[in-house]
Amino acid sequence: MSVRSLDREGSQIVLHAEGAVCTGAAELLTSRAFEKVVRFHVASLREQGSPLLEVIAPNDDGARLASLLRALADSPIDRVARIVPGMADLPNRRQLLHRLVEELYDYWRRFNRFMVCHSENTGPDGGDRRPYRTFNSTMERLTDVVRAAYRDICENITADHPRVFRQVAAGCQVGLIAVPKPWTVPAGCEVLEGLPFVRQVLIHPPLLLDPPTNKRTGQFQRIDKNPLVGMKLEREKWMCYPACVGPLTIFIYFHQRFMGLATALANLFELARDEQIAAGPDAVYVYGAPSESLARFGDLPTVFYDDPDSDLLVGAVPAEDRFGYFGYLKKMTLTLHNIVMMKRGRMPFHGAMSRICLKNGAAANLLLIGDTATGKSETLEALRIMAGQHIRDLRIVADDMGSLQVADDGRVLGYGTEVGAFIRLDDLQQGYAFGQIDRAIIMSPQKVNARVVLPVTTLDEVLAGHPVDILLYANNYEQVDEDHPILERLPDAEKALETFRHGAAMAKGTTSATGLVHSYFANIFGPPQYREVHEKLAREVFAAAFEQGVFVAQMRTRLGVPGCEASGPQEAAAALLEQISRSAAARQNEPAPQAAST
Repeated sequence: MSVRSLDREGSQIVLHAEGAVCTGAAELLTSRAFEKVVRFHVASLREQGSPLLEVIAPNDDGARLASLLRALADSPIDRVARIVPGMADLPNRRQLLHRLVEELYDYWRRFNRFMVCHSENTGPDGGDRRPYRTFNSTMERLTDVVRAAYRDICENITADHPRVFRQVAAGCQVGLIAVPKPWTVPAGCEVLEGLPFVRQVLIHPPLLLDPPTNKRTGQFQRIDKNPLVGMKLEREKWMCYPACVGPLTIFIYFHQRFMGLATALANLFELARDEQIAAGPDAVYVYGAPSESLARFGDLPTVFYDDPDSDLLVGAVPAEDRFGYFGYLKKMTLTLHNIVMMKRGRMPFHGAMSRICLKNGAAANLLLIGDTATGKSETLEALRIMAGQHIRDLRIVADDMGSLQVADDGRVLGYGTEVGAFIRLDDLQQGYAFGQIDRAIIMSPQKVNARVVLPVTTLDEVLAGHPVDILLYANNYEQVDEDHPILERLPDAEKALETFRHGAAMAKGTTSATGLVHSYFANIFGPPQYREVHEKLAREVFAAAFEQGVFVAQMRTRLGVPGCEASGPQEAAAALLEQISRSAAARQNEPAPQAAST
């Protein structure tokens, strides 16, 4: 069996393989990987004092049980009792032994299971050049062999055939093909040289993850030293996900301790092409760095460094459970994106942008800016639900983060970053996530702030550059009344800048913040650290928006108002439908089409 290693990382099993995994049950059951899993299980049973241990010898650490299971895969229990020393009474313990095998099978499947298919061959026959063949000889083959071995053992114990067969994912749920790729490593990043790049990912959804934590704390701080200098990595446990983040390529290096969270990147960012890797990154992020290498940066060492020599941004977060949340992986990546964009003359935004076409002929590009859990995705979700009745087409440009550019003709163009969405399950229409379960990666479904990562758009849509027609600030904390309408148009650029700069929001439990909070432009991911640069860009963007007649307003989603969590975004979506018709008519300088009844 060509398994290089089997590592247990908390509730995860990571198999590192080279070439085909196994040819059949006999090879699987004689492997060191199988015996290692049996030993893990026996240790777990001893820890809980399970009665299932009565079926094995008191001093067995799992090695003798593994030998017994190998014998039972080939022969019925009565024959095994005759030929294996000390097992004469095994048939009398048939029921208990069967329960032990079932428990072992369930124990294995309770782990999130990942396979890394390594290929040192970078030529035309490399593993990444024939991904289907690679996955078939590893992932798919392992699933078939594990199921077959389990069924053979159970039938030889019970002397009976099952009448219901369940084709569960008995092998690994995720496969990664990791290949070394050449790129010019700048000074200060030498520790990353030679680490393999993820080239393809195979996922058997739905993938359910339960990370160590489900909230993010604080913000990312800029430091004046490269955190990678002097850092040492366990090279066999590291790899890189080269992500297309908007127009940028960001190398996201991760330790296998966070393999599940890193896998979820496949639903959020496209993998970069070989030529993008060879050209080098716009930023580098090391997620799961040794804690001792970052301790010098304080109690919350979620840090980034802006290298003046190479003009490369370098981020790092330590391998600690308190940072084991997808938000640390996603938001640091987007922070790096935002800083690069500001340096290139674009204003980053924290918001959702969509291209919406109504059945009455009206269309608009809508940008909704706001803090985490202020109703951005929820309002767009409410619009999606209305699609069958009022909307001809709805295309997502940005789900969470993007950038704005003033074009040569004065128009404000919007760009996105992600092709996926990281959404609170509670804020989706009931049942929607299950309708998308064949593509979903679900995190902490039993906890507050349960999340799902889903692909929602394409990279072409993200990079196209769409002119902004409606620019809104998501106000989730104010109730609606005669003086405070759902959509309140802002009179001029200065008033708009004041509202967006104030960044007020009611915290919803997605971070450690509580109550009414304020953040600069509702975006702690880069703008506060480069406030002077951002302020200049914001003034240019808002001046251009008002000059071009963009509808700039604040929208009261009421997502943070008790009792309005569902109705608030729904009513906001209805008001938006009306405004889209008005804005389209204003651009055409003709009477508005009959707005859809809401």
